[in-house]
Amino acid sequence: MAPSRNGPAKARPRQVVNLALVQFAPRKGRVEQNFERIEQVFAALRHDQEGFPSVIVFPEASLSGYFVEGGVAEVALKSSAVYRRLQTTAARVCGRKHPSFDVVVGFYEDDGGKFYNSAMYASLGEHGTVRHVHRKLFLPTYGVFDEERFVSRGRSIEAFATPHGRAAILICEDACHSVAVTIAALRGAQILYIPSASPGRGLEEAEPANVRMWRDIMRVAAAEHGIFIAYAGLVGFEGGKGFTGASRLMGPFGDLRVEAPFDGAAIVRTSISLQDVHVARAALPALGDLESNLAELTTMFDEETARRPAASPRQKR
Repeated sequence: MAPSRNGPAKARPRQVVNLALVQFAPRKGRVEQNFERIEQVFAALRHDQEGFPSVIVFPEASLSGYFVEGGVAEVALKSSAVYRRLQTTAARVCGRKHPSFDVVVGFYEDDGGKFYNSAMYASLGEHGTVRHVHRKLFLPTYGVFDEERFVSRGRSIEAFATPHGRAAILICEDACHSVAVTIAALRGAQILYIPSASPGRGLEEAEPANVRMWRDIMRVAAAEHGIFIAYAGLVGFEGGKGFTGASRLMGPFGDLRVEAPFDGAAIVRTSISLQDVHVARAALPALGDLESNLAELTTMFDEETARRPAASPRQKR
């Protein structure tokens, strides 16, 4: 099934969304075992006293682990294969008559032999469909990272309709660039999902410095754009590098709603009202101010692009 850019035209958003943010340590390179982890999560949520969530969010590269590097070709999957497996898993755990629910899952994608660091938003159940597949644009090549050697860059940021509001996905470093969040918000996203794999760096007041960095990035981005931001992070170690989960939900006033520990597997639950987005944007109309100046800003971006040298073959990937 091909990804749909904007979802079914008749999707009717519901105002209250029950979220589950999942952080776990995938088995590196073991796709089958990581699908089994997802099945275990579905089973645990089926018996949760809070009821089954509307949307379950998994981290970046959760089907394979992040640092597979030259092994990407061995773990990459077609988006249609990921969707079929998720549907089969949901039916086995929840039953075929279980109400539909949505998932966000990070994976390495094989698109005809071209590989991407991707995240899928899919609805599972009777009315299942792939609503969107986002491909990571900003591929880090500093410190412990060398991602652009092994995967190609995505080329777009889209907002898309879901049964639970209009959404967008950014993968890890994508969201470190404020312009990416701006594009998602301008395209109508009410909820921004960020699957992430963030290795721990530094130490500040008993927590890794990158945990605080992400908290600050999300707080400012959510408040500036009047948007919910749901972040799900990997945990565990790969090649001596430890990931900091700290999965969290930031409200559209930049208010932290819930946050998981940074050092272990967890599922955190919370409910949100999409009405808060309208309230936040009315109280602080920064996004509206941005739209008013969009033509001038676009001209400045065009001018800066014209001043830059032509992209190298590697940059065009």
